[in-house]
Amino acid sequence: MALMIRAGLGLDPWDVFHQGLQERTPLSFGMVTVAVGAAVLLLWWPIRQRPGLGTVSNVVVIGLAVDASLAFLPDAHGIGWQAVFMVASVVLNAVAGGAYIGARFGPGPRDGLMTGLVARTGRSVRLVRTGIELAVLAAGVLLGGSAGIGTVVYALGIGPLVQVFLPLFTVPHGDKERARVARRGDKRATGPRTRPHETPAVAAAASAAE
Repeated sequence: MALMIRAGLGLDPWDVFHQGLQERTPLSFGMVTVAVGAAVLLLWWPIRQRPGLGTVSNVVVIGLAVDASLAFLPDAHGIGWQAVFMVASVVLNAVAGGAYIGARFGPGPRDGLMTGLVARTGRSVRLVRTGIELAVLAAGVLLGGSAGIGTVVYALGIGPLVQVFLPLFTVPHGDKERARVARRGDKRATGPRTRPHETPAVAAAASAAE
């Protein structure tokens, strides 16, 4: 997130929304991020998502990490460095998303919308994530957030990249053994396996991304 801000080529869609809100409140950018994350959790109820350790960590850590990163990360000067910062931001965000969702400790508030909608609609991670990003971008622009070429690259690229990285980083947790048993005809072994603190939506999203 900090790399995207310093690139100066437009914020990612959620940060366009955060920036629009920041300009209308006395809060810092990081604190707006925390507040929005907490508010998004309210949208989980209709899609039957449950928070976990990963959810709480995301809400608390991301905002603090953004403020800390912005304190020492310089602005990118020149189109070359701007492009490097922008591409690094998109790819690293996708890697991070695949890693912490794949850890099966619960998604963050924003990614919980994605996993919940994937499970409820049966659509691909790529399609659902792209739809969310475009909707949030529209709202952010209306609030006065800044958008640019980097915003477009992020909105159209993050969904396909998360779909690639999510299955790579998802912890199997016995799925391979269950698949072997299922092939032997034991119907009790079919279906995604989840941990006690993992929502079925996370398992469904990981399966949909494969």
